[in-house]
Amino acid sequence: MATIGTFTAHADGSFSGAIRTLTIDLKTVQFRPVTDKAGDKSPDFRVFAGKAELGAAWKKTSRENNDYLSVKLDDPSFAAAINAALVVIDGAHSLVWSRSNGPKED
Repeated sequence: MATIGTFTAHADGSFSGAIRTLTIDLKTVQFRPVTDKAGDKSPDFRVFAGKAELGAAWKKTSRENNDYLSVKLDDPSFAAAINAALVVIDGAHSLVWSRSNGPKED
């Protein structure tokens, strides 16, 4: 699991921060709450890099009863979508990513 971003929570429910990897350097990223959800499966947040929409996030609760956001980031410049989680680690909101091992073969 790698930390690819750090964020600050705001009173309005949004988060702001940056995402950095070897190929991505986004200095202004916002998670904005969705106030008019179309249904239960609709995202709870939209993710923006500047004015461009970069993805979405859904509220989840872990088996250990910790709240987090399940995040999906995508852009035409990405080889594939990035699945990550916005979690609290040592009191800070961190965007973490780990490579999927994919389906197991027999």
